[in-house]
Amino acid sequence: MTEPTHFLSDFTDQDLQLLLKRALRNTLILGMVTAIAVWIGGGWPSAALLGTGTLISAASIWEWQRLVRVINARMDKQKTPGSAPVVVLFFVLRLTVFAGVIYGSLKCFHGSIVALLFGLSLAVLAIGWEAIRLLRE
Repeated sequence: MTEPTHFLSDFTDQDLQLLLKRALRNTLILGMVTAIAVWIGGGWPSAALLGTGTLISAASIWEWQRLVRVINARMDKQKTPGSAPVVVLFFVLRLTVFAGVIYGSLKCFHGSIVALLFGLSLAVLAIGWEAIRLLRE
């Protein structure tokens, strides 16, 4: 009797990069579509907040993708990319910069906070969707 292999045992670094790339694409598409719907239904300030949240979500996925690439190179004992210190620095500074962007957008746009929160949650939704797709394959 043979032991069944777990599907994650075949999951490579390239698969993870593709998953994050699809999640980034899905985040941007879903953000644009919902921003247009919110603009029509709730006005431009809420759509601008949703767009701000979407861009922060997309930037977060992109930053995670770069950080994963550096960590995987380090774990595989490969030469780390020359931009590794920059990636780590931006990962740490990202939270402060994004907090400032959120604060500024709330002060400037005066839209719905729910729209901003939805935009911020798009990264989690897109990565969750991709994970479910991976489990179903």
